[in-house]
Amino acid sequence: MENKHIWLSWASELQALAQIGLTYTKDKFDLERYKRLLAMSAEMIANYSFEGLEKIQELFAKENHYLTPKLDVRVAIIQENQILLVKEISDGKWTLPGGWADVNASPSECAIKEVHEETGFQVSISKLYALIDKQKRHYPPQLPHTYKCFFLGNIIGGSLTPSIETSEVRFFEKDKLPELSLHRTMPEQIDLAFKHYFEPNLPTEFD
Repeated sequence: MENKHIWLSWASELQALAQIGLTYTKDKFDLERYKRLLAMSAEMIANYSFEGLEKIQELFAKENHYLTPKLDVRVAIIQENQILLVKEISDGKWTLPGGWADVNASPSECAIKEVHEETGFQVSISKLYALIDKQKRHYPPQLPHTYKCFFLGNIIGGSLTPSIETSEVRFFEKDKLPELSLHRTMPEQIDLAFKHYFEPNLPTEFD
C-alpha cells in the first residue's frame, strides 16, 4: 500500500485485533478495552475518509466475529480483441462483471453466477489469472480488506441483458476503455487479462 494510505492499513488492523478480542475474551475489563479500540479504529477511518462516523460504525457492527478478508470475484471475457464490461448503476462507471463471493459456492461458481446476473450470459471459466490482495495494489483505499480473484471466461449461452445492478453491458477495445469503477477493476487487471488470454500458459499472478 502506498504510504499516503498507510492509515487505512493501521486502522483495519486495529479493527481486526479489536474484533478478535471481542470474539474470544471473557474478561469484562478486556471487553471494554477492545470496544474502545474498535471505536478508535472507526474514528480514524471516518477522520481520513469521506464516510461519516455513523456509517463506519454501522459497517463495523456487521462484523461480529473473527475478522478475515472478504473475497471479490471478477471475470474477463475477451472476444475479437474486445473485453466485456458492465456499467455499475451505483457509480455510473464500468468494471469487469463480478462481485462478492457467496457461501456454499466455490469462487469460480460465484464468478459464473455473477456474470449471468449482471450480463445475461452463461459462461465457463478457463483460468484463474490473478489472485491479489487489494491493499498491495494501487486500488483506492476502501474497507473491508479484500482479496480479488480474476478469472478468464468464455460465453457458452444466454443473451446480453443488463440487471438491477448494471445499466449497460458492452465490449470494449483494450485501448478504448471507458471510465472504470476503480474500487472494482483497475486498468492493470484488464491489461493482465489480455496478456493471459494471448499467452494461456502464463502462471497465475498472486499477492
